Amino acid sequence: MFVDQAKIYVKGGDGGNGIVSYRREKYVPLGGPAGGDGGRGGDVVFIVDKGLRTLIDFRYQRHFKAERGQHGKTKNQHGKGAPDMIVKVPPGTIVKDEDTGAFLGDLVRDGQSLVVAHGGRGGRGNTRFATEANKAPDMAEKGEPGEERNLILELKVLADIGLVGYPSVGKSTLLSVVSAARPKIGAYHFTTLTPELGVVDVGDGRSFVLADLPGLIEGAHEGHGLGYEFLRHVERTRVIVHVLDMGATEGRNPIEDYQVIREELLAYDKRFEVQPELIAANKMDLPDSEMNLQSFKEAYPDKAVYAISGVTGSGVQELVYAMANALDSAPETALWTEEEVTPETQKVFRFEPKESFEIRRDGNVYVVEGKDLEKLVKMTNFAQFDAVKRFQRILRTSGVDDALRKRGAAEGDVIRIGDMEFEFVE
Repeated sequence: MFVDQAKIYVKGGDGGNGIVSYRREKYVPLGGPAGGDGGRGGDVVFIVDKGLRTLIDFRYQRHFKAERGQHGKTKNQHGKGAPDMIVKVPPGTIVKDEDTGAFLGDLVRDGQSLVVAHGGRGGRGNTRFATEANKAPDMAEKGEPGEERNLILELKVLADIGLVGYPSVGKSTLLSVVSAARPKIGAYHFTTLTPELGVVDVGDGRSFVLADLPGLIEGAHEGHGLGYEFLRHVERTRVIVHVLDMGATEGRNPIEDYQVIREELLAYDKRFEVQPELIAANKMDLPDSEMNLQSFKEAYPDKAVYAISGVTGSGVQELVYAMANALDSAPETALWTEEEVTPETQKVFRFEPKESFEIRRDGNVYVVEGKDLEKLVKMTNFAQFDAVKRFQRILRTSGVDDALRKRGAAEGDVIRIGDMEFEFVE
């Protein structure tokens, strides 16, 4: 089964908790704090494996969660960091954040890696909080929660050359003749529903990967037929071979077919205008094919047209040489593997100071929202008196107390930060 889209959930491992501990050696009076830090949580890392072809594994496992770091230990011993969680993906995988739509990475090379969810740092032990004013702090941090995301994975087939054309024009037959691939071949439309790959041995020491792509119909750029499922894979190829039915079976017109295919490609993306292409005039063993071929050459005198028959094998080797030569002169990478940077698309980052939190009302509750404050709540152990005092001090110095007063908060009002609720106290 070929699967080229998947939705999964990933979460980096939580950091280990720091601990409260003190030196208790017999001959060390007033030994002081000795609580170790927690270890870092593991990252979730995607790594390209060239042996994979589809995203089918993500149909059966949709959740990936890395291990958390070890907790700190006594005698200032830090907890051990957790190993990263390695997830293998096929070459050509694009990773996006489902919630924000952000583009995270394009994985194309074997061994290429991408961290999709970072593990949390370990919480600090009480040794870290010792000061001149408080030489024996009775507090430690909890581990930082690991990053979590909902991801969309999209596979775009990586092939050197792609066969495009209407359904039933002979793309699958041609692939089976020039390579060891055995795609499904049938006398009905959309026999090929997913991309098929085959390695073509030119015979002179050269070889390339050829893709039989699902049939294209008018309106594909708007999602008609297989639509985006087809065009997603075409954009990865370095050379396009238009396969046309010169026998004009089923009332086809090769000239009109080529025009429609070109219009659909350009409607999807204008960069197809400069994509190297060849014309495979297929089914030359049928009546009227010679007449249709001459008409096509008159309509497109500047196109490289190769008369072939996938059934008899006539002209196929000549086409294979032409494909290899076109590939030699084509750009090393597909046009879509690197985004063009223009003054319109180039991002400029400017520092704009602003409050790191926002306050809103939820009924009678004042809700304080801020990434750093919510993380502070998760990493604070409210069972420790010193930790509570530190939490209150941070709220005061970061301006949260003053901001709440400006919004009308008074003694006894309920304040919520993350999952924590407490009363506002002057």
